[in-house]
Amino acid sequence: MNDPGKPISRAYDEIVPATASELARLLEKNSSGERRPLLPVGGRTALGFGFPIARESLEVSLGRLDQVLDFPARDMTVTVEAGCRMGILQEQLRQEGQRLPIDIPMAHRATAGGVVACNPGGPRRFGFGTMRDYVIGIGAVTAGGQPFRAGGRVVKNVAGYDLCKLLVGSGGSLAVISEVTFKLKPVAAASALGWACFDQGAMVNDLLTDMSTSQARSVAIELLGPKAARQISAESRQQLPEGPLLVGVGLEGSRAEVDWQAEVVERELRAGGANNVVWKEEAAAVAMWSALTEFQVGAESAVTFRASLRPSRTVEFMTAAIDAGVAVQAHLGNGVVHGHLPDDTLDVGRACSIIKSLRAVAVSGGGQVLIERCEPGWQPELDLWGTARGDWELMAALKKELDPGELLSPGRGIDGARASARPIETNEVGVGG
Repeated sequence: MNDPGKPISRAYDEIVPATASELARLLEKNSSGERRPLLPVGGRTALGFGFPIARESLEVSLGRLDQVLDFPARDMTVTVEAGCRMGILQEQLRQEGQRLPIDIPMAHRATAGGVVACNPGGPRRFGFGTMRDYVIGIGAVTAGGQPFRAGGRVVKNVAGYDLCKLLVGSGGSLAVISEVTFKLKPVAAASALGWACFDQGAMVNDLLTDMSTSQARSVAIELLGPKAARQISAESRQQLPEGPLLVGVGLEGSRAEVDWQAEVVERELRAGGANNVVWKEEAAAVAMWSALTEFQVGAESAVTFRASLRPSRTVEFMTAAIDAGVAVQAHLGNGVVHGHLPDDTLDVGRACSIIKSLRAVAVSGGGQVLIERCEPGWQPELDLWGTARGDWELMAALKKELDPGELLSPGRGIDGARASARPIETNEVGVGG
């Protein structure tokens, strides 16, 4: 345990509290003393996002806060400390036939506090939602060392303001999360992924419209470009159909439910123009779910981005990205797109050119493109957050209220976005509202 009576060491630029109360003491000590910038960290899977970390920053590692505090299986909730590894937690939940149904990249490293702060999601977000739908209680500490709680350990807790949702996706810029309570879902008895190729984007748009009224209850509707399909095929070691646009439909439930829904979906895919439908089940489906989830990380790419669009405009954006040589995956039912720039993107000028063209397509449809990772030193020229949005002022006001000293993750959240983004142009008014 760190001794709160000693000066905070600069040798490793890190504090590693063993308890939530020690975390509060150390943050209060920094706030009333050195006032160094603070960077909360868990599994360090998302440190590539945003501008570089300030050299004088003090990392606040939650790695020792890694315990499961309460798991009343009958209530289908679990309360964990922020440093609990998600892969380990999911395995413990599975022993009781339960799970947190969120696809989390690098789950062997990612921590509970980190996934709440960064709000990752994968293909199953179409059927199960996002982290905001599962965080029902939270414990956190302000930059000044003041602990607070929101929500509770029961599902039907609606008292007070919903600070849980406020901290989900905050990137460690509002408070340091110390404890989280999740609501859970049963483990699915069976799952399957059906894949079909389409030659034209219009056919995929028509299919998406038809599937919105389908009797089948898909948990994922994915769209892959050729490069992404090859990468996911190699990663999962599963052969996929080859074509201009590859649509994947994910199903979960009992064996009988999955079999019946697969028949419905296959009829819909073929009626929509698919000339070949391939199903992956059991171990093959498990490998495919994993590959689809991990694709967004893009560790080898010079630039990785995430676009948020209306589902009806997703195919248009995907087509533009494929034409630019981008390896691209869309959660088609949600309008979320993950892309990795081509391997021959060797300089920031070429990266800027590709991102600028894709941003124009996204903005024209009321969407946005965020740079999630890029080569060191490219951040200022890439315009990480894009055009200033109408909701940024509200976000800045919340930041000022919860972190008036701007000690938490300075420059990596809304303050960095506002400082770097170009102003809203007259033909873009209302784009981000």
